[in-house]
Amino acid sequence: MNVIIYPSDIRGTIRAAAGKSSMQRACAAALLTNGNTRIINPGNSNDDLAALEVIQKLGATIRFDASGDLLIDSAGIHPVSGEMNCGESGLGIRMFTPLAALSSKQLKINGTGSLLVRPMHFFDEVLPKLGVTVQSNEGKLPITIQGPLKPVDIEIDGSLSSQFLTGLLMAYGAAEADGVAISVKDLKSKPYIDLTLQVMKHFGWEVVNENYEAFRFVKPDLATRTEIAEHSAKKTAITYEVEGDWSGAAFLLVAGAIAGNIVVEGLDVFSTQADKAILSALTDSGCALSIQEKRIEVGPLNLKAFHFNATDCPDLFPPLVALAAYCEGTTVIEGVSRLAHKESNRGLTLQEEFGKLGIEIELQHDLMLVKGVAGGSLNGGVVHSRHDHRIAMACAVAALKAGGAVTIESADAINKSYPDFYRHLQQLGAHVEGLN
Repeated sequence: MNVIIYPSDIRGTIRAAAGKSSMQRACAAALLTNGNTRIINPGNSNDDLAALEVIQKLGATIRFDASGDLLIDSAGIHPVSGEMNCGESGLGIRMFTPLAALSSKQLKINGTGSLLVRPMHFFDEVLPKLGVTVQSNEGKLPITIQGPLKPVDIEIDGSLSSQFLTGLLMAYGAAEADGVAISVKDLKSKPYIDLTLQVMKHFGWEVVNENYEAFRFVKPDLATRTEIAEHSAKKTAITYEVEGDWSGAAFLLVAGAIAGNIVVEGLDVFSTQADKAILSALTDSGCALSIQEKRIEVGPLNLKAFHFNATDCPDLFPPLVALAAYCEGTTVIEGVSRLAHKESNRGLTLQEEFGKLGIEIELQHDLMLVKGVAGGSLNGGVVHSRHDHRIAMACAVAALKAGGAVTIESADAINKSYPDFYRHLQQLGAHVEGLN
């Protein structure tokens, strides 16, 4: 699908979409819980739908009630199929694989699209140490596993992605790990681990975080163990509300800073989501910004270049580039090394696709330098999403103040995380053509 974005002024109020990072973690926790879970404000992105398919393959049942809430009933990991598919979700494959390994049943785990070429050596290296048999396709999907996973003291490398750690933390919690720890070297994206621990705590698992260098599972005292035993012997009912998504909202906020005064509602300014850091970049760029509880107002002023470290929030690179494109001077963004194994190699993809719009981007080791147009406009033209949802959204936002229309090829890549994105831009007054 191709979408055309015309230069537009935007204004109005929009509610942030449900956060897929929060939604997928909640689905995983509900799967591991013996009882019923009600999820309020569930997401509908492709990654969210893939998570729902996976938890059903692993034994949960789901339904939606009249209010739109998601109801999940589970008795833990009891696979009803010998294969599960995580779609194109990096979090999904990395989180659900250790959870599936809690079962003694042999399972084939697969994915689609770019997930088929992303490295999965972590499982080859780590899961056998936990008693799990693993067979992969030379470190890529599909992989076949057979557990059950047995928690032991282990050390892992956290430099590639924190998502592997998320899966292990949840698996250790569900396996009632006792007196063991997961030690981590060079952990990246720590805020995402904060979110994982927050969700686990909500569902009843406590983990001791030792300065992000080790995560310890401690045997509770006798009284607590008795309470847990009584609690787990009967079905429980848990309610969890999915947060607004800072990752998707970052594009809306940048759109406001570039193209008009808007209000974005439904975001928790106290969230542990890593991409909340977009507020810091917006502040440094000099845009008009008013931050209130669950309501953020943003508008354009004379934008100036900024320096931002995105090592712990690499998903912000695309909206940051769109913002930097309209800033006076050269913006420096750190953390390019985190971009190689995304839906595309995002460092090169941003350089090439924004180059088509007249923006010069230099890549220097771990730095990205974006030379802004300083009060001018980008070129109109044709860009390609590279089947990467965040590239499509970044190009759409940048197009709002371009000198002509911008056509985005394979624009439906947004369905992975934010299916309503173009319609939300339309609701704010953007001229968008090509939607079904």
